[in-house]
Amino acid sequence: MPYIPFTEEQKIAANSVDLADFLRLRGEKLESAGREHKLVYYDGSGKHDSITINGSRWFDHKNQVGGGAVRFMRYFYGMDFQTAVQELLGRTVTPLSHSPPKAAVREEKPKEFKLPEANGNMHRVFAYLIKQRFIAPDIISYFAKRHTLYEDKEHHNAVFVGIDEKGVPRQASKRSTNSYGKSFRITCEGSDTKYSFSHFGESEKLFVFEAPIDMLSYLTLNPENWQQHSYIAMNGVYENAVLTALKNHTNLNEIILCVDNDEGGIEAVDRLKDILGDNGYTDVKRLAPKFKDWNEDLKAQNGAEPLPAVPHKRKEKYLRQAENLEYLKCRPDKLISRIYATFKNGQYKYLAEYALAGSAFFIGKNSENLMFEKLKFKLKDEYKPYTDKGKKAAKQRNLHDCVKAVMKDLRQTARTREQSVQTAKLLYQLADCAVRCETEQEMSAPVISQEEAQEEISEAISFGFG
Repeated sequence: MPYIPFTEEQKIAANSVDLADFLRLRGEKLESAGREHKLVYYDGSGKHDSITINGSRWFDHKNQVGGGAVRFMRYFYGMDFQTAVQELLGRTVTPLSHSPPKAAVREEKPKEFKLPEANGNMHRVFAYLIKQRFIAPDIISYFAKRHTLYEDKEHHNAVFVGIDEKGVPRQASKRSTNSYGKSFRITCEGSDTKYSFSHFGESEKLFVFEAPIDMLSYLTLNPENWQQHSYIAMNGVYENAVLTALKNHTNLNEIILCVDNDEGGIEAVDRLKDILGDNGYTDVKRLAPKFKDWNEDLKAQNGAEPLPAVPHKRKEKYLRQAENLEYLKCRPDKLISRIYATFKNGQYKYLAEYALAGSAFFIGKNSENLMFEKLKFKLKDEYKPYTDKGKKAAKQRNLHDCVKAVMKDLRQTARTREQSVQTAKLLYQLADCAVRCETEQEMSAPVISQEEAQEEISEAISFGFG
């Protein structure tokens, strides 16, 4: 396609398209997932639903990549920048039959599910799980006797099976048992992601893990009366199997998220809590391993060197920024000028302090100091890093919109109690946006790749108050 000199306004418009609406119009299948949507498609390896969409933003939880609408078109359909912008602006519509492979096969019927052929024994799987993973032999035997764990004949992989409520195998994942070379794990073709490797007891507790080996490791570490409770491995951080298990086992009402102690696991906790809450499950707790995951904890117990936990840098920086906000008392009639000046000068910390102080004033005029501290705690308590995926330019756009909304609201000469509460909410949202921008500024690396630089340029906008 020949080069088209798109204006910045056109680039912004393309990158701001609501992806859920856009994809539905083009025949893609979307499912609701709490406040988000999941894109469901099929390819040669079966069904996929790891991409979530929220407005113009998307994130692939399997590959840990995401961005805006333009990047989605390039990532999912393989389009170049020019074609992606053209499509999003509605100037061209690529016929579905001409779409690149990922989209073109979405209407194909899923592959028939078939368990890998079992080996005559489980020698290699037992050796791998016991010697390299330190799993207790009796735990392995328990699942082997129920045919939800076995060794495949062709490659001697460990096969973990997910069965439905009638005991019929519906899903399986393979894990290599090699002690050398690159290990792998893969979901078998035709697997139904509503089911996964699990055990169901009679208590009200459901322990949720990312992978089968994490689950087996936890059982090895906590063997006492373990069969009373229920356990499920998600094969990642996808909620399908968890929601199905809760639907089919009405005794379950306490959910313990035992996902990895790394950035992905930390984000999964907040995301899963939101999805579970939207489905009526509010008793959700977090149980984190000391090291990166439960098998690393088990390794440490057996004298092997464990991989350490991986902190979520962005979340830690946001919480620290919020904690360090100081109360800056400001007369309401001066608030507009202070907000405008700090925004214009890029002083995000001061902007957050003035906004939060203003919010405290409109909520409780006689106890602003105390209310300010409560709002600081609220910022920290409500922050969820999985919702904080945008690039710096996108966050600055959000901040710009918040500032405009607040300044328009503050120009009211008189307000009811309900209007004061609404003003306080707008100022609180502005404080949150400002802290996110301050955090992003601190996170920004001094050197970025050429590709990242081009993306920043394509997303950049001019800020002002028209």
